Amino acid sequence: MAVDVITFGCRLNSFESDVIRREAEGAGLQDTIVVNTCAVTNEAVAQARQTIRKLRRERPGARIVVTGCAAQTQTDMFAQMSEVDRVLGNDDKMRSDAWRSTRLAFDDAGEKISVSDIMAVTEMAPHLAAGFQSGLPRVFVQVQNGCDHRCTFCIIPYGRGNSRSVAMGAVVDQVRALTEAGHAEIVLTGVDLTSYGGDLPGAPTLGMLTKQILKHVPELRRLRISSIDSIEADRDLLDVIATDERLMPHLHLSLQAGDDMILKRMKRRHSRADAIAFCNQVRRLRPDIAFGADIIAGFPTETEDMFARSQALVDDCDLTFLHVFPYSARPGTPAARMPQVDGRVIKDRARRLRANGQAALQRRLSSDAGTTRSVLIESATQGRTEHFVPVAVAGGIPGAVHALQMTGHDGERLLT
Repeated sequence: MAVDVITFGCRLNSFESDVIRREAEGAGLQDTIVVNTCAVTNEAVAQARQTIRKLRRERPGARIVVTGCAAQTQTDMFAQMSEVDRVLGNDDKMRSDAWRSTRLAFDDAGEKISVSDIMAVTEMAPHLAAGFQSGLPRVFVQVQNGCDHRCTFCIIPYGRGNSRSVAMGAVVDQVRALTEAGHAEIVLTGVDLTSYGGDLPGAPTLGMLTKQILKHVPELRRLRISSIDSIEADRDLLDVIATDERLMPHLHLSLQAGDDMILKRMKRRHSRADAIAFCNQVRRLRPDIAFGADIIAGFPTETEDMFARSQALVDDCDLTFLHVFPYSARPGTPAARMPQVDGRVIKDRARRLRANGQAALQRRLSSDAGTTRSVLIESATQGRTEHFVPVAVAGGIPGAVHALQMTGHDGERLLT
């Protein structure tokens, strides 16, 4: 392949990597490796650097381009790596002209850095999934980018810029085109998804967008929403959760902690009670819904009692899936200047929190045994229920949806 893309981080990065490959190949790049980085943790940045060094050893003749959130926030660090040929900004990576300029820079030994001011970006062009072909298990549609909030632990706004949205009509058109191409499940994705539309004329909401998609693309079988901020969930979103079964009964919540003082120091906009009330409200509307959540272990000043309240949130919100982040101080963020928790304590708390998450998943697997679930086939050996629970399958065409009887589980997946 002329262009290989190595992806770190979130689902949005995965979607953007597909666009990167298409744009870079369209610009005529040959024998090029693009490393699409993540800046969420120090470990993610370190992994990217290690990968770059390894790639240079394995493919000494290839061009290496570094882009993504870490390239945007730590441009000089990557530019100083002898293994790197080009550093491309996070907005630049999605533009065809930036990839044409990259090819010219390689040909003419031009500038190594091409990183624009991400905070100056105010509009967002729609990008259709590069994997535009039937048979893929699910495809992502990016409807929003950036974030206007400034949580004290988070570097992402400085890597992604301020919130901006794709117009509703353009999103509906993308979903329709993907559905007509044979995709059964589509996932709406963004950095701060529930802030969708605030920058658009008329300020449409995520709930309004979801309703428009389901109304105007009636042939779409499954619509899924990626991570949301529960405090921003609008009335239309709650209404569609309650009334349209094509919206999958699974929400991933950006909770981050279960202690009110820690939430305040994180500069989050919800309380512990808000999180529990939201989950209870949604469960009344859609009793079978499954929740996942992001939770940070070892945030600065976190005591054992504070951590225990985060652990208890798993049961209080009846979470099924837990994405645990050991706290990682990001340079330039307010939390990095707060009193830090010992690294060994952070590691231990993350381990214990993951154990809580594993126990929660076990409960879900046990409760699903004996039921019939709608399963999207992801591969010859695995699928996902409407609740995003993994299922072991034998054969099947990726992208197909089948009603399957769950006979039990193996501790990790449901069995059929």
